[in-house]
Amino acid sequence: MLTTVGMNRIVMNFSRPQLQNIAILCGLLLLAGCIKAPGTARDQVIFLSEEKEIALGVSAFRDVLRQARLSANPEINELVNRVGRRIAEAADKPEYHWEFAVIQDDSMVNAFALPGGKVAIFTGILKHAKNEDGLATVMAHEVAHALQRHGAERMSRGILDQIAQIGMIAGAASGAVNPQLAMGAMSAYGVGVTLPHNRKQESEADYVGLKLMAKAGYDPREAIGFWERMSGCPKQMIGKYCFRSNAAVPEFLSTHPSDVTRIRQIEAWIPEAMKHYRPHEDDGDPAIGSSTPEPSPPPQSAPSKS
Repeated sequence: MLTTVGMNRIVMNFSRPQLQNIAILCGLLLLAGCIKAPGTARDQVIFLSEEKEIALGVSAFRDVLRQARLSANPEINELVNRVGRRIAEAADKPEYHWEFAVIQDDSMVNAFALPGGKVAIFTGILKHAKNEDGLATVMAHEVAHALQRHGAERMSRGILDQIAQIGMIAGAASGAVNPQLAMGAMSAYGVGVTLPHNRKQESEADYVGLKLMAKAGYDPREAIGFWERMSGCPKQMIGKYCFRSNAAVPEFLSTHPSDVTRIRQIEAWIPEAMKHYRPHEDDGDPAIGSSTPEPSPPPQSAPSKS
């Protein structure tokens, strides 16, 4: 943690006019970068152009594909791409050139989205998906992150965080702000601002994702079962007597909503999502296998009679 002496040393590198310019810049950035999130009309601050954001996402995704061990299971790859294409069609964002990849890692229960419509699924999450509707839950959640431009928003938030910290340091060094209060504010900034903002993004991805999966023909009610399985507890036991190893982290210190909060929110949003639900005629709710089945041996020909 910075000491008061450390604060003074940092601020000594700036003149008073420069510090004033930093404050003005912060205000201008807020005004210039304020937009409304699609689908929710939530206020967002984004400084990156969508073109720059897409270019960064494509570059990062290419790096991932070069370095990761990709799944060679044709059935799993076909399934993930089929579900992904349906959800991307519902998202109606063709300029993103959607791509879906499966990373072979059964120990990693995760998925991620990069700007510009690049989505990756780790094989470890498939055992929680169970069926196509479960897989659609997590894939629609990731597609929603891309649609809502959460990556660009986090990068922009990082810029604002740095400017805000400089402002607090300047205030402490000039005597306008008590140094102990400034250091405490900097320490609490993540808990009071950054972490709630990240949780807000996660909840927004859940909300938008529910409607996307419904529009794509997947039952949004299946999202409850998926997140129950992800919690590792029956719904009635979540947050009571059944805890995962990482569930001991209080919600206010986490980047994600708690299991209880997430499931309650989804239950409240399902009636709205169901208005968009039209199941596909070819849906048979097939279970997801963990591996490609071995080919059946060729039939034995009957022995010839001599």
